[in-house]
Amino acid sequence: MRGLLRNQAALLLAVGGLYLLATVLAGTFLNVYLWKSRQNFAMIGWFTVAQQITVGLSFWLGGKWVKEHNKMNALRLGIAVSGFFYLLVLWFGRDAVHYIWPLGLILGVAIGFYWLAFNIVFFEITEAGNRDRYNGWMGLLGSLTGIVGPWVSGALISYWQGERGYRVVFILSLCIYATAAALSFGLQKRQRGGTYLWLEPWQELHRKKSPWRSAAAALLFQGVREGVFSFLIGLLVYIAVQAESKLGQFALITSAVSLVSYYAAGRWYKPATRLKGMLAGSLLLIAFILPLLWKVNYTTLLIMGIGTSLCLPLYMLPLTSTSFDLMGLSEESAGKRVELVVLRELSLMCGRLLGLLVFIAVLSVNESPQAITVLMLLLGAAPLGSWLVLRRLLKRGLLTGSSS
Repeated sequence: MRGLLRNQAALLLAVGGLYLLATVLAGTFLNVYLWKSRQNFAMIGWFTVAQQITVGLSFWLGGKWVKEHNKMNALRLGIAVSGFFYLLVLWFGRDAVHYIWPLGLILGVAIGFYWLAFNIVFFEITEAGNRDRYNGWMGLLGSLTGIVGPWVSGALISYWQGERGYRVVFILSLCIYATAAALSFGLQKRQRGGTYLWLEPWQELHRKKSPWRSAAAALLFQGVREGVFSFLIGLLVYIAVQAESKLGQFALITSAVSLVSYYAAGRWYKPATRLKGMLAGSLLLIAFILPLLWKVNYTTLLIMGIGTSLCLPLYMLPLTSTSFDLMGLSEESAGKRVELVVLRELSLMCGRLLGLLVFIAVLSVNESPQAITVLMLLLGAAPLGSWLVLRRLLKRGLLTGSSS
């Protein structure tokens, strides 16, 4: 039985790896593609806001389908809609900037359904004792695809010069999404989980002494940083160098560093080491933004990128594993894993939206490089908030004995 679970985990990692590869191939340059048509930070911000709104709604509404019906079909729908999104981008071409909201909403649906199903299946085929290791492997795959994808995309776009290069990259991503969808049919159909409780995420937060209060707050802080940094760094690199190949090079270097750091963190981390590791990661994430206060250019962005890649696993792995461990604290919580995954994503969504709205509000008043840098430093300090609200749980060791 354990061997079967390991095989299913390996297959899920393969599907996840292909999905990530297709996403970074096209997604790394998606915002650059839009920026080249209209140089407006707020436009990119609203595009991301549209995504986050439907990511959260897809998790909440799709939770019923995933719990009461076939979660594998939800995963495949997410992959299929991702492909459909890039078909639309190919169709609209440079006019895509006029359809920011509908495109963002469609991409959010794709992301929401895929990651809802993926996270549930991930929980079901891992345990508290091996979750850090599998998270490390997922981070490793993310790093590998981050090395290969952007470098290939940058080379193709540079070789075919402009619009044609982007079309080649988007078509290649479509083919990889199709491969991931085909491979997903090797994943076994999972058992249904009973009746979906629509209001459980809110009710859990209203329960006195619920550990999810701290976990949700920690995830909200994670989202504050993530919502803006997910697109801003790549865009700043492109603005600094004005060359897709250099952005691909930046992604290659930072992902290579991330590969090593995720591998090391995945081997080193145990539940007992999460408290100190998370604090170190949070402080280092802030420290590596400081070079941008001096000057924003390719060199300082690369220093920040390498530093972030080195220390991000220290912050992310305990936060991710902790939220999944909370789902397995008891038979009751394991039975509500779909609702708790929805709670996890809604917490992230609220944080991302908060960060994005602050970003848009500030830049609507002042778009100077100094304002952007100070804003990055403030939003980049959010991981320390995650550690502050989660430290008591980790210190008391409430999560170290959980199993799914």
